[in-house]
Amino acid sequence: MRNNSDSPCPLLTKLREMFKVLLFTLLIIAISVALLAITIIIKKNGKFPNTHVGGNREMRKRGIKCAQSQDKDARRENPMRVKEINT
Repeated sequence: MRNNSDSPCPLLTKLREMFKVLLFTLLIIAISVALLAITIIIKKNGKFPNTHVGGNREMRKRGIKCAQSQDKDARRENPMRVKEINT
């Protein structure tokens, strides 16, 4: 018969390993977020860059719009349309 005090509980060992992996993962994520935000933190009045198509001056000059904006414009009611008569 084995003595329980000689060997650690396998479940406890697994939990410790899982906790180490979880802490390591959280550390990697925290470092990644800090590195991605470094320009925003260092810059005075730093902001996230506007990556929307409508925020690009050259795209607007060429008449290129975001698909969502084009859809919204297409759904807008035309005040010049001919009203149909329902009979």
